[in-house]
Amino acid sequence: MQQFLEEAKKTSRTIANLSTKTKNKVLNEMADALMAHCDYIVDHNRKDMHEGNMNDLSEALLDRLLLTGERVQGMADAIRQIASQKEPVGRLLDGWVTEDDLNIQKVSVPIGVIGIIYESRPNVTSDTAALCFKSGNVCVLKGGKEAQHSNKAIANVLRQVLAKNKLPEQAISLLPDSTREGVAKLIKQDKYVDLIVPRGGEALIRYVSENSSVPVIKHDKGLCHIYIDRDAAHNKIIDIALNAKVQRPGVCNAMETLLVHQEIAPYILPGLYDAFMEHGTQLKGCKETLKHLDIQCATHEDYDTEYLANILNIKIVQNVDEAIAHISKYGSGHSESILSENYTAVNKFLDAVDAACVYANASTRFTDGGAFGLGAEVGISTNKLHSRGPMGINDLTTFKYKIYGKGQTR
Repeated sequence: MQQFLEEAKKTSRTIANLSTKTKNKVLNEMADALMAHCDYIVDHNRKDMHEGNMNDLSEALLDRLLLTGERVQGMADAIRQIASQKEPVGRLLDGWVTEDDLNIQKVSVPIGVIGIIYESRPNVTSDTAALCFKSGNVCVLKGGKEAQHSNKAIANVLRQVLAKNKLPEQAISLLPDSTREGVAKLIKQDKYVDLIVPRGGEALIRYVSENSSVPVIKHDKGLCHIYIDRDAAHNKIIDIALNAKVQRPGVCNAMETLLVHQEIAPYILPGLYDAFMEHGTQLKGCKETLKHLDIQCATHEDYDTEYLANILNIKIVQNVDEAIAHISKYGSGHSESILSENYTAVNKFLDAVDAACVYANASTRFTDGGAFGLGAEVGISTNKLHSRGPMGINDLTTFKYKIYGKGQTR
């Protein structure tokens, strides 16, 4: 492990100094290589899907695991979009001249070696590798065992492109010891690893956060809410609510609880009920909701659960303040939305809700690096320091101060 990470650290100094032209050329070749080896990647993914079915993985996990030609195309498109982004390294973030006539420049630089621990989704392998490469970083990837064949295939394709361009293949590496003990060692190697990004289940993120001596940016759970205000446009409600819940229930930006203003609940709940029933959604509601709908009663534990499945809580609230209070109690700081045409209510919600992404009249499903125009994301950070929300290339840089003098002494 130590020798492997020493090589990664050494490689990081090479990758940090690559030109924009070189990085973009390599990235576009990586995108081409994914498409050229699409059948190879999909064949290896079939092995993971077979084993996943044999091991009774949930539908949500199998959906995350699946690769098709269309999804490989999406991976390639994401890399091309990452290549098209403005150069994140060497940006002048600020600059000034002091009283001592020192010219100080605050400049963005790569972080170094980034360890990314993730589960299920094999597209994370290509997304994070490309984001790290564009931002001048080395990535050490630890995917879940359920995607091991897919991850190895994707990493092999990307590393071949590095070798073709006479660049060290260690710039994109899979952790050689993929056991729990291997992860335990990785997160203690603060001499060689500069950042750990865990994205996956709650247990994984808690374990890494509590045991890592390397700085951690959490891709935490998504307990997302949509609040339908008294002044919501009724013609928008069903489409947005359905998109947020049923379009892809097993992802972190899917809605888990729908909050409804008490004055409009009698009018909109029946239509929402019919729409969700058509999509097979299991509904749970508060006592007030049960006066209008014949559904299961929601408990405190339900409001505190990230279902990652086609299950939805519905709660009637008195006003925007109660909606904000509910989100403050149960939300995970990920993504929250208000549906309202009332300017005052919208701005109160957007200002008061403490989350990485707050929306007005839109689905929470847009919290995504691709949807934000970032190409992809390393994770969706629920931290408050350094990075928050979808982490693109600029979030994978830190900064240094460059100070130009003329012989000054203090």
